[in-house]
Amino acid sequence: QVQLAESGGGLVQIGGSLRLSCAASGSISRIDAMSWYRQAPGKERELVATITSSGSTNYADSVKGRFTISRDNAKNTAYLQMNSLKPEDTAVYYCDAWVLTDWVPPTRHYWGQGTQVTVSS
Repeated sequence: QVQLAESGGGLVQIGGSLRLSCAASGSISRIDAMSWYRQAPGKERELVATITSSGSTNYADSVKGRFTISRDNAKNTAYLQMNSLKPEDTAVYYCDAWVLTDWVPPTRHYWGQGTQVTVSS
């Protein structure tokens, strides 16, 4: 099995920064795409950013220029650097990953438990 553990959330003022981490552990042979999603109260979960195993990235329009996704393949960890935070960034942030375990296809989809980010004035 695979576990994804997010960390780095918290309370930050408008314009501040946070760095989220998502560490994958378990019988991991390969991790393909990793993504960050967020879900605000009363809203649907939305995709924030994705990074492929080769490092290609994609962002939601609402975070372009402010958020940066990265990964350390040796540590099976993805990061989300969030700058110039706004109140509308307040949400629970989840990471997900497509993981091949024990070299046995197919890759499977895993979610973390989420970390709260609150941006206030």
